[in-house]
Amino acid sequence: MDANKVTFESIDDYIGQAAPEVRELLQNIRRVIHEAAPEATEKISYQMPTFDLHGNLVHFAAFKKHIGFYPAPRGIEAFKEELSVYKGAKGSVQFPLDQPMPYDLITRIVKFRAAENMEKAKGKRKS
Repeated sequence: MDANKVTFESIDDYIGQAAPEVRELLQNIRRVIHEAAPEATEKISYQMPTFDLHGNLVHFAAFKKHIGFYPAPRGIEAFKEELSVYKGAKGSVQFPLDQPMPYDLITRIVKFRAAENMEKAKGKRKS
């Protein structure tokens, strides 16, 4: 194990280590997620801020030139047209730090993922 590796206990810890100019963006993303899915809980998973609602809802993380946002492949697929202007992969998207953060889009993705997780949880309770 790398003894110098930073481990985070909370989202506050994670945001606190970010560069000052990025900290505000991270706080805003956190607030937007809370507003879109108020019943979700916070945790650190994969050393990233994570919101949980009957399973992982979304993760986000700060990088040198972008904010990584991870709403699972279904969250990317459902909004692929709007997300097509950003770099991304099957389950992630990169929001560049030198462009306005798409908070409205983040809100809609989180609401989509929350509905998806709630539906999945309902199905498990019936069986």
